[in-house]
Amino acid sequence: MALVLWLDAALAAPLRLTDLKRQFDQPEQAVDFAEAKLTVDQLIDPSIDSAAVRKALDQLTQAAQSRLTTGLSHRGQMDVLLDTLYKPGPWNGNRPFSYDLNDPFGKNRHNKLLATYLQTRKGNCVSMPILVAIIGQRLGLIVTLATAPEHVMVKFADDDGNWWNVEATGGGYKWDSSYERDLDIGALALQNEIYLRPLTPRQSVGVMASTLMEDLAAKKQADDLMAVADMILAVNPKDTVAMIQKANAYYLQLQERYHAKYSRPVDIPADLQADFKMRSRENLAWFEKAEALGWVPPTAKNREWYLQSIQQEKSKRGQ
Repeated sequence: MALVLWLDAALAAPLRLTDLKRQFDQPEQAVDFAEAKLTVDQLIDPSIDSAAVRKALDQLTQAAQSRLTTGLSHRGQMDVLLDTLYKPGPWNGNRPFSYDLNDPFGKNRHNKLLATYLQTRKGNCVSMPILVAIIGQRLGLIVTLATAPEHVMVKFADDDGNWWNVEATGGGYKWDSSYERDLDIGALALQNEIYLRPLTPRQSVGVMASTLMEDLAAKKQADDLMAVADMILAVNPKDTVAMIQKANAYYLQLQERYHAKYSRPVDIPADLQADFKMRSRENLAWFEKAEALGWVPPTAKNREWYLQSIQQEKSKRGQ
């Protein structure tokens, strides 16, 4: 299934943030994960061929659907979906999806785009769970996203309404307690439910938009970064990633409007002092709000555990 997923950038019109706002403004039951992800990704790279991405998603959905048998439980349907994605066979053109061991932290933002993942079949803890959620939603499963520190997973409901974690990077299942232990999630974070809870569809769009925030921050587009963070926080006031990025947006505004122009705060004109002080306060305040909910900066312990798991997987694959 060779795909051409990119268009000449000159032919692709960039989307506006109003397109993203439209995704957040929909009723929860109307959110289409595929369309939301495409909206986010095209804001990052307007050259993406959305029609080719939709076609590829249709092919994967049809492949999984054709392998479902009558009377399968929701867990059984999820098993078929994971098998369709991760085990080689005619259902995926003998090109299964797998974890990209060469970019374990997803530092290359383009590797988090759906078009890239569909083309390379190498994913990360952003692209992989989002694809599972997209196909699961199309199959009629009750499926959504959830987060852990620097990690995204899928939640789906079984026939009895119990939530299960799908660890999409490994194509299997994992208990909440395992994430709590492996990622060192603190009691305060668990109490405030900033991690591991099944998100609403619109809150899941916020998770997808995290990559856009990373992109805007890297490009130092502070005002757009602030606007996206505000959209996410409007549907999920506990989204600590958006909180940290909002703090970052204030920092970038301070750099652009003041630090780049004035050597010392006392040199800032009197009529701008109030704005300077407000942005300085807000920069600190949003970090404090995240910390009050239980967010902590990434620790060396967490990263070391993650890298060890990557090395173990590489050894299994003989890499």
